[in-house]
Amino acid sequence: MIEKILLAVAGRGLCEEMFNMLTEIPIMQQVSVTVLHVVTPQVSADAMSAKLEEGGKILADAVKSLKIDPNKITPRLKQGDPKDVVLQVAQEEQSDLIIMGSRGLKRLESILENSVSQYVFQLSSRPMLLVKDEIYVKRINRVMVSMNKSESAKQSLDLALSLIRDVKGGQLYLVHVNPDQKTPSGELITTPETDPVLASAAAEAKKQGVAYKCINSKGQAGREICRLADEMNVDLLVLGSPERRPTIAKSLPDLDRLLGTSLSDYVRVYANCPVLLTRTPD
Repeated sequence: MIEKILLAVAGRGLCEEMFNMLTEIPIMQQVSVTVLHVVTPQVSADAMSAKLEEGGKILADAVKSLKIDPNKITPRLKQGDPKDVVLQVAQEEQSDLIIMGSRGLKRLESILENSVSQYVFQLSSRPMLLVKDEIYVKRINRVMVSMNKSESAKQSLDLALSLIRDVKGGQLYLVHVNPDQKTPSGELITTPETDPVLASAAAEAKKQGVAYKCINSKGQAGREICRLADEMNVDLLVLGSPERRPTIAKSLPDLDRLLGTSLSDYVRVYANCPVLLTRTPD
């Protein structure tokens, strides 16, 4: 359950809009939020003073724009490397969700241009909601979940159901790309409803009274997920991203993801809607 949100703001306003859309969802109306703006170190005291003054205004404007009880807002203006500070504050606040902007940088650009959202996702074990600069933030009614047999997909389903189940007219799209051709008992899978992965997810949606549609698809997984998100005009895409690194490497970026070869990285770059990435040990 999401109770504490870390909202990292940069003065563009999209993350604030996304937060306000989230708080229209019944289950999200009791959340508290830490609003964070990070000021990078400057070469002189005068430059640092000016930057802090500018950062204070960005933070104040962000706080004013949020449509929740002011008593549930904790503003924080910090100095340092943004990616390190976001991780530190998320840990200090024990945040259940990080909301950040994303420029949708591809492959090596994420490293060369020092993408904050990309690095935070590499090193955080917390769910992240990424909002790209060029997308239009909409009220959340149509949610898509990419399903497979992993624990991270099950966590994504649970999170999506908790968000959509009390939304009037809410619709859940359950997508499974490249499913098995046969069930464990050897029967041919002829429709999405006979796919065991989707059948299990559909049963849970039905149990919670959520309207749903099952979709099977074939092709390159990331491309298909993004295509279907466009086709279904979804407002939020939820995707699991299992943690594959050994404990000794948890403080280091996952080069597969940084180089753009992972499913979550492809979707982060190319999806035309906000992407909620969950993370579980694999």
